[in-house]
Amino acid sequence: MSIPLPPCQRRRFLKCLGITGTTVSLDGLGLMPSLPRVSAADAKLPVNAVKFSPDIEPLVRLLEETPRDRVIEVFAEKIRGGTSYREVLAALLLAGVRNVQPRPSVGFKFHAVLVVNSAHLASLASPDTDRWLPIFWALDYFKSSQESDEREGDWTLAEVNESQLPSASRSRRDFRRAMDAWDVEAADVATASLCRSAGAMEVFDLMAHYGCRDYRSIGHKSIYVANAYRTLQCIGWQYAEPVLRSLTYALLNHTGEPNPSQNDLAADAAWRRTTAKVPEISKTWGDGRLDSGATISLLGILRSSTPVEAIDATTEMLAVGVSPQSISDAIFLAAGEMLMQQPGIIALHSATTTNAMQYGYRTASRSTTRQELLLQNAAFIPHFRESMKDRGEIGSAQIDAAVQQEPGAPTPAVDSIFDTVSRDRRDASALMLNYLDDGGAPGALMDAARRLVFLKGNDSHDYKFSSAVMEDYTSISPEFRNRYLASAAFLLPGSGDQDNGLIDRVRQTL
Repeated sequence: MSIPLPPCQRRRFLKCLGITGTTVSLDGLGLMPSLPRVSAADAKLPVNAVKFSPDIEPLVRLLEETPRDRVIEVFAEKIRGGTSYREVLAALLLAGVRNVQPRPSVGFKFHAVLVVNSAHLASLASPDTDRWLPIFWALDYFKSSQESDEREGDWTLAEVNESQLPSASRSRRDFRRAMDAWDVEAADVATASLCRSAGAMEVFDLMAHYGCRDYRSIGHKSIYVANAYRTLQCIGWQYAEPVLRSLTYALLNHTGEPNPSQNDLAADAAWRRTTAKVPEISKTWGDGRLDSGATISLLGILRSSTPVEAIDATTEMLAVGVSPQSISDAIFLAAGEMLMQQPGIIALHSATTTNAMQYGYRTASRSTTRQELLLQNAAFIPHFRESMKDRGEIGSAQIDAAVQQEPGAPTPAVDSIFDTVSRDRRDASALMLNYLDDGGAPGALMDAARRLVFLKGNDSHDYKFSSAVMEDYTSISPEFRNRYLASAAFLLPGSGDQDNGLIDRVRQTL
């Protein structure tokens, strides 16, 4: 879905920022004449760099060549001139996959690519007047990541080797063989052939299958699968080939290890267990009963189990007729609980990875792929818990514990909740739960949280995390969803946090 703002809405957006009609024209400020004029013909890419279709290449090149301190003003001018939301989103994604290497870990500077869909989700859920703000932020963030990549060697996605492409009839087989063998070169050409010959859903199932097979990169492989596919749904499948070639390269990352296909590595133990267990799952596995008791039971198991034990427990619950929804509820709650126990980067990724794997579970068409995603998502929770041990003390808070509320206490106001976030996150989480349990509107809470991300967010994780938890609220059974959302108070920005300067920068630009 594309959401370009028509002129009348753009004017309302500018008015919301306090910008008068007399300052709308960038030409009147004398800024644009000083900008370098860049065209696809004049600027030079590395000789073997991948090139995009003529409809988007000039905009991508403009983003690549514009200095960071001018990127907002340049793209504001393009938007006023008719460039659509979809085109800007496409340029963001494609510039990222061409210029930022998803190695040695699918994270760090590569968040410039991973955050595009999160910014898009934030835009979709925002009022018309706010929808460009996440995109302006993402444009600036890409320039930061581009600078980092240039300092680290200036990697560029190369053109595909057309002479080595398998035929359409062999593309799926060759892709699976190459991915199973962890063969980067063979997988690259097979991916290109697959994109040209197979449907989007078939390709997604394959990518989701390989995205969930290992915990290397702390879940970013699954995150990239989901975010790449979701952004392509908006900008168009015609841009899939370079994006999915970059994704394939990311999925095959095993830096510092021998070839996993030729070695029995600990990082692949959970995947071996999952592939052994999936054939045992009944064909009627999706017909199980909703069981809140099973949810709490599995939550308890996930607190102390190994990844393999988590897979076994999940498989056993399916075998005795527990609904996959009740299993997903336990996984969501476990991720939220880790936020309460150690608010930080690892717990955050337990939430964003669960969001991605659950999206894959709901989207994949093959039953086997969906089963793999469910079992591997359960296995990743103990992996995250183990990673948290290296980050310091882990608290004892439990997300299903009773929360005491003063009798007759008024329902907390949304403003007071986010004011408390900046002072005491534990108290803010309790207030948020009281607000939701008292019938407070979750939409109002999320709108306030999203606005604070726009105003206070300084990192890609602010967008990734907030977009994930607010989306997942409705994916959880009503009995548990309020507790999950309340756990987000441990990482959401508060109203007393320092502003990121985005609004001021937009004002100054326009």
